[in-house]
Amino acid sequence: MTDNPDSADCRLRVLVALSGGVDSAVTAAWLRDRGQVVIGATMSIWREGKYRGGNRDACFGAGEREDIAAAASVCRRLGIPHLVLDCADAYEEIVLDNFRREYLAGRTPNPCVRCNRFVKFDLLPRLAERSGAVFDRFATGHYVRLENGPGRVRMYRGRDPAKDQSYFLYRLEQGQLARTLAPLGDFTKAEVRELARRFALPVSGKPDSQDFYSGDYRELLGVADQPGAIVDVAGRVLGRHGGCWNFTVGQRRGLGVSHPSPLYVVEINRDRNEVVVGGAESVVSRRLAAVDCNWLSIPAPSEPFDAGIKVRSAGGIKPCRVEPRGDGGFTAEFPEGVAAVTPGQSAVVYRGDLLLGGGVIASAG
Repeated sequence: MTDNPDSADCRLRVLVALSGGVDSAVTAAWLRDRGQVVIGATMSIWREGKYRGGNRDACFGAGEREDIAAAASVCRRLGIPHLVLDCADAYEEIVLDNFRREYLAGRTPNPCVRCNRFVKFDLLPRLAERSGAVFDRFATGHYVRLENGPGRVRMYRGRDPAKDQSYFLYRLEQGQLARTLAPLGDFTKAEVRELARRFALPVSGKPDSQDFYSGDYRELLGVADQPGAIVDVAGRVLGRHGGCWNFTVGQRRGLGVSHPSPLYVVEINRDRNEVVVGGAESVVSRRLAAVDCNWLSIPAPSEPFDAGIKVRSAGGIKPCRVEPRGDGGFTAEFPEGVAAVTPGQSAVVYRGDLLLGGGVIASAG
C-alpha cells in the first residue's frame, strides 16, 4: 500500500470501487473497520436494450441492476455513502469498440486490462470527484500488493496465487498506483470469505464473476456469419466455421471437427477467413514479440534480461529472456517453450513476484 491505514495518525478518505461482489465489499469493510472514511462507488456500464446479455456471472451483462443493488446493500450495512456513476458511453467507446476491432482482425483482446487502465482506475474516480466526492485514495478489491520503492510504487503478485490479479493491472500508470490501496493482496480468498462473514456483509456467499460478457460475443461484434474453412497445418480442409471470431489460439473445445487425436487452434488467418488447427505440439512457441508496452514497477529497460512471462491470465509464469527493441516493444525467447501464445492477449513480465511491465502480443513463433 502507498499508505498504512493501520497507523493511528493516518485517517484517510477512501473511494472504494464496489462491484457488488464479495472482494470489493470486504475492501470497504476492512478500511472502514480501521477508521478510514469510506465512500462506495459503482460503475454503471450496461445499457438496457442495447445488448441481450445472458445468465452467466460477468462484469458486463444484464445482471448489472442486481449488482448495483448488492453494492448499495453493502453500503447500507457499513453506513457509508454510495455513488452510482454512469460510465456506459465511455465503456462502449474505450472497451467495446476496441474489443470489436481486435476480434474482427483475428486477434483476441483482453477487455479487463483496458477497462482497468482507462475506466475503473481513471474515469470512475474522476466522475466521483465531479459529483462532489472528496477522497485521498482510491481502493479496489484486486488481489495485488503495492509497495513504495525508490522513486515509484511497485506492484507484486497477490499472496494467494490462485487469485492473483496483477496480470490485469499491468497497464496502470504510476500516478494511478500512487493513490491506490489494495488491502486484499495479503489475504487468501478463503480468508476474504471469512472476513465477509465476520463483517456480516450481505454478499458474503455471492459467487465470483467468471466472464467478461454474460452473453454471446456475436452480439457485441454486430456482424453476420462469415463461413470459412477449418484447415490443418498442411492446408487440408477438415471442416467449416461461421466466423473466425468464434475461435482463439490454443482453443481445443468447440472446434466442430472430428479427428482421431485432439486438435487445437494454431492460427487465425483473417485474410483467408481460415482457422488453422493442429496437434498440441503445434501451439507451443519459443518466441513472441510484444508491442504497446507499459513498464510499471521499473523504468523502461534498454538491455536484455532474464525474467518470467505470463501470456494469459489463467496461465503460469514461464522463464524467458527479454530483449527490448528500439521501437518500445520487446521480444522474448522461451527455452522451455510456452503454449497458446495468442496475438491480442498480453505478455506480462515478472521477476519473482514483482510485476515489471508488459505489452500486447503481436506475434509468436
